[in-house]
Amino acid sequence: MTTNANPGDSLLLTDLYQLTMLEAYLEQGCTETAAFEFFVRKLPERRGFLMAAGLEQALDFLERLRVSDLELAWLRKTGRFKARTIDWLAQFRFGGDVDAMPEGTVFFSNEPILRVVAPLPVAQLVESRLMNIIHFQSLVASKAARMVLAAQGKRLVDFGLRRAHGAEAGLMAARASYVAGFDATATALAGMLWNIPVSGTMAHAFVQAFDDEAAAFEGFARARPEGLTLLIDTYDTEAAARKVVALAPRLAASGIHIQGVRLDSGDLVALSRSVRRILDEGGLRDVTIFASGGLDEDDILNFARAGAPIDGFGIGTSLTTSSDAPALDCAYKLEEYAGVARRKLSAGKTTWPGRKQVWRKYGPDGRMVRDILSTTDDVQEGQPLLQPVMRSGRRVLPSPPLSEIRARAAYDLSLLPEPPRSLRPYIHPIEVGDGLIRLTEAVDLRLARQAAHA
Repeated sequence: MTTNANPGDSLLLTDLYQLTMLEAYLEQGCTETAAFEFFVRKLPERRGFLMAAGLEQALDFLERLRVSDLELAWLRKTGRFKARTIDWLAQFRFGGDVDAMPEGTVFFSNEPILRVVAPLPVAQLVESRLMNIIHFQSLVASKAARMVLAAQGKRLVDFGLRRAHGAEAGLMAARASYVAGFDATATALAGMLWNIPVSGTMAHAFVQAFDDEAAAFEGFARARPEGLTLLIDTYDTEAAARKVVALAPRLAASGIHIQGVRLDSGDLVALSRSVRRILDEGGLRDVTIFASGGLDEDDILNFARAGAPIDGFGIGTSLTTSSDAPALDCAYKLEEYAGVARRKLSAGKTTWPGRKQVWRKYGPDGRMVRDILSTTDDVQEGQPLLQPVMRSGRRVLPSPPLSEIRARAAYDLSLLPEPPRSLRPYIHPIEVGDGLIRLTEAVDLRLARQAAHA
């Protein structure tokens, strides 16, 4: 018997109710075409925008999705499912259509960022893992984008693997942050998989392993001379900076250049100023100061306001956990079935019916001014954001390289209005098109009539 080598590709990585609904759909003959849309109901507090990410992995999942022999055997063993359901799963392949916003696209509340059109059992069955993939990478990309805006061109490196919520989360956070504009990651596997630049310095343990701090610096420098950054806050930060100054000429004689020093604790504003002064007075004006240690976008903004001479930042926990907003209020909802628009009316969770598109309008200065949400056939002025990415289970085009996705993200961030670019409170204007209003009224009338005759 075989199983999926990657658990993320398993169809059983889903909620049980997806499988029980599948059986009920098959039993009742509910197999006509359905359209589901993925969107975020409400932006987290302090978020003026979000950024779409994870589409490549979502499409990989749909293309590779199979049920292994071992999984089929487990399903039989549970006794929960009928033979017909298990036989259907044994033949399962995703053959539907997907439209989506390209990765790196800025989006706002209640805008569909992905639509799946497939037979109802199929479109329903892929919900949980699709949400899992796109939600997490979009969450991290949105957090990372705020840091990119706050850093104003200064170097940003993902340091978050060790405190990520699992291996896949740490890996995908490296990808999502790079999409949003980070310069590098400390996660080696991300470098291998996606050619993301990898960057690292040294740990306090390395310094502590030596009886003399200067000897630790020199030993590391001679072993790893390229891109040399020395961690100087293990003991006395200013004393360590003076040791770096004393060491530099000896290293230079061997052709070794000190690229930077890293500060990981203490009053980073005050320490960066004193270290900068020590380095400059010692002739090391080209040595950069890199800061880390529980930082987020608020810290980066505060450093800028204080004029702290910090040249780059390593961001860990706050990035990979999106610590101030660790989840998005997202949903994947049925919007059409058997050619009929559908709508949810639950209090606080009402949805717009039908297949929808988002058109973005820009002002004379090129900045985003408003979005228009309407049905796909109610064509509006502006740039349509959802694009065909999969037809009949196959990609329309190969996934773009990360360099292209990064360029898209940088372009979208450059077109944000000034308030969200400065991380100030912002609510983006979203206009509802006449076509969507008319469809909603028709659906509400139909639902009211059905309720009256129930």
